[in-house]
Amino acid sequence: MSEQMTLHWSPRSPYVRKVMIAAHEMGLQDRLTIVRTVAGGTTPHAELMKINPVGKIPTLELADGTVIYDSPVIIEYLDTLHHGPKLIPLLWPDRLHALRRHALGQGMLDNALPLLSEGFRPAERQSEPHKNLWRAKLRNCVAALEQEADDLAAAPFSIGHIAIGVALAYLDFRFDVLQWRTGHPKLTAWHATFNARASVAANMPVDDL
Repeated sequence: MSEQMTLHWSPRSPYVRKVMIAAHEMGLQDRLTIVRTVAGGTTPHAELMKINPVGKIPTLELADGTVIYDSPVIIEYLDTLHHGPKLIPLLWPDRLHALRRHALGQGMLDNALPLLSEGFRPAERQSEPHKNLWRAKLRNCVAALEQEADDLAAAPFSIGHIAIGVALAYLDFRFDVLQWRTGHPKLTAWHATFNARASVAANMPVDDL
């Protein structure tokens, strides 16, 4: 019998969403026992920090007590547990393209999260220069993705597709005001195919849990 794994999870986290989509693509979703874990804000999660000193999600606990973090490492581990097409290709240059695209999607999230957090601060304490910087980086990423949308659509589905798809979806979820689809028809068309995947539809971000 395949052993169960425990995933510290939130329905809001795009990093967690990457792992959940990957697990569904691999057919491993039923091996994940998800535990609602609130790790954001300003209050440390003492119990989570006992197993993950960084105190972030996703964090994956294996049956033997091994703890794995963060999302890229968890996905790479899960990719060893199935016999289907690998989300992280083994051979170059496909591996390079997948990892670079993953870095781009991850970088988008790494700019979107502080932009979101800044918006929760009192208006008089928010840094407009920082907010403008994060917005500019996000817009530049979207523009770059429009230029490679055809190659993205033609490439085998990988960890890079998941990271980019989740990052764009996070802009929809938290930053609809950016209207990233405007002027980017190829990327818009690709993202529609991403959203149509069963693994993606099964793991939509929500605010009410």
